[in-house]
Formats: sequence, structure tokens, C-alpha cells
Amino acid sequence: MFLQPRFISFLLALAIAISTAAFCSLVPDTPTVTIATTFLVAIASSFLLIYFTIEYLIFKELINIHALFEKLKKKEFRMQKESGDFKINPIKKLNNEIALFAMVKQKEIEELKKIENYRKEFIADLSHELKTPIFAAQGYIHTLLDGAREDPEVSEKFLKKAAKSLDGLDELVQDLLDLSEIETRSAKMRKDHFDIYQIVNEAFDQLEKKALKKNMALLSDRNIEKPIMVEADQKRIFQVILNLVENGIKYGQEGGFVKVYIQQEKESADIQVVDNGPGIPEEDQKRVFERFYRVEKSRSKDKGGSGLGLAICREIIEAHKSKIFLASKPGKGSTFSFRLPRKKENS
Repeated sequence: MFLQPRFISFLLALAIAISTAAFCSLVPDTPTVTIATTFLVAIASSFLLIYFTIEYLIFKELINIHALFEKLKKKEFRMQKESGDFKINPIKKLNNEIALFAMVKQKEIEELKKIENYRKEFIADLSHELKTPIFAAQGYIHTLLDGAREDPEVSEKFLKKAAKSLDGLDELVQDLLDLSEIETRSAKMRKDHFDIYQIVNEAFDQLEKKALKKNMALLSDRNIEKPIMVEADQKRIFQVILNLVENGIKYGQEGGFVKVYIQQEKESADIQVVDNGPGIPEEDQKRVFERFYRVEKSRSKDKGGSGLGLAICREIIEAHKSKIFLASKPGKGSTFSFRLPRKKENS
């Protein structure tokens, strides 16, 4: 009761009216009727003014702030639009500022939760990726130590398998170091001027044997001799194209193809690596650039690789202030695309 706006307004209005009437009574020869009238007018006008101020500018907004905190607990808050009311009522602006602060903090909390889940998933994946080649090599070596080395044929076979497992472990560690170096930006991208088609041909030459084993064709859309000069880190871009073409071969169908298209724009070159493989399901497309993420993990595992190739590609392209995109439909192949700046004419 004592905290009701009407009661508080009446007490304050009464105090103001008494003070006003007292000042009037100090004026000589002031009629009693005038003092009484002044008292009534002062108490009525003060009550209305104070009641309006407390009820609509303070209490109402305090109730809104309380309601906002209740919504914060349930994560059901929303912003109010900026309006002229904020100039009249600073408490309403405070209410909005609290909502804004809460939204920012909620997003930060959600992002931290995602990072924590990502960290846990990464550690689990890394442990699994490291454990597989280590245990395989360990098993072969222990078998040899237990007596299998006495048979030259078995000994050579097991040593080759152990070496293959350790080679896979070395590839994984090198890719992790490479990825870490790029992510921390300690590996600066060198700006070279080079013909992008030359890089494509070099990647094709290196992967020709792998493509022949699956009877796959490596194609490019180059039909003119004029080079397309781009400005980027030649070594890193070669790494990207090599990885994308190799993935097209690795996961492509027997007798299929991998083709590289290059579209010239005024200030850039758009590179597309296209295959006619099995494609990637829509639910997996957003995650293929994550470290160790594999589509159909059981089948992908048999095809080798560290599971870091696309993550490295993404980091390299983003270090060039560009983006890498994926378009794919199951059964119709996949297209990876990115953009590089072209060499300036006066460079």
C-alpha cells in the first residue's frame, strides 16, 4: 500500500501544497480564502503532475524492467525501436539498453558454448585420428618382435604396413601444423603474379596417375593461349587446387571427370572445381570445411587423407580475403568455387 503511486503522489503533493500555503501566509494581508485556494490548487496540480510522472515515467517502466528480467530468465526478450519517447523517459531507454546488453551477452554465451562443443569434438576427433595410425604401426611392430620377423615375406609385408601407418601419421601432423600456422596468421600470404592455368596444369600433372587408376579425366576449359594472371600466394593456391582436384578423384566415380573452370571478371578470376561424383548431402555441406569432418565416415576413412584438406583450403582462401563455396546435389556431383584478384595492369 505504502508504495502505491497514488499514496506517494498524495504525500508529495501535500508537502508541496503546505509549503506553498505557508509561503502565501507570510505575505502581509493575504486573505485566508486565498491561502486555502492556493493550498487546494497546489495539492491538486502537484498530485496530478507527480502521479503522472511516477505512474507513467517511473513505475510503469520499472514494471517493464522487472518483466524484462523475467523474460531474460526465459530468453524471451526483444528490442524496442528507437523513438522520441527515449528523450522524454530515460528509464525506457534504460530498459532498452538492458535488453540490448542481454542480447549481446546471450549471443556471447551461445558462441562460447559452440566453441566449447567444437573444442570437445575436435579433441575427440584428433585423439581418434592419432590413435588409428599409432595403434596400427604398434600392432605390426609388436607382431614382428614376437617372432614374425623370422619369415622374410611376412616381415616385409608388416614393415610396409607399419611404414604406411607412420606416413599417414606424418601427413596428419604436417597438416595440423600447416592449419595452425595459417589460422594464427603466422604464415603470411605472399603476393605473386602467376597464370592460374599454369597452377591447374601442375596439379593435373601431379595427380595424373591417381586419375588413370580410376579411369577419370582431368579437364580444364582453357581454349586460348593468353594467360589469366592473378595476384595471390602461388604455393598456397596450388595447395588449394591440388586438394580440391584430388578430392574429386578420391571420391569420384570410376570413369568420371574433374574439370576446372576459370571465369574472367574485370578485377578478379572465379575458379570452379567441378566433379560428377556422388555429391554431398545438404545436411553435411555446412560442415565439410570443419577439421576432421567426413561425409560417410566409414567409407571416407578407407580412402585415406588426414581429414584436414578442406579446412586448410578454407583458411588459405580466407587469408586471401575471399570465400570458398560449395554447391552440391546427391548423385549430381559437387562444385567448389572461390575468387582471386587479377593482376593489375600497372603491376
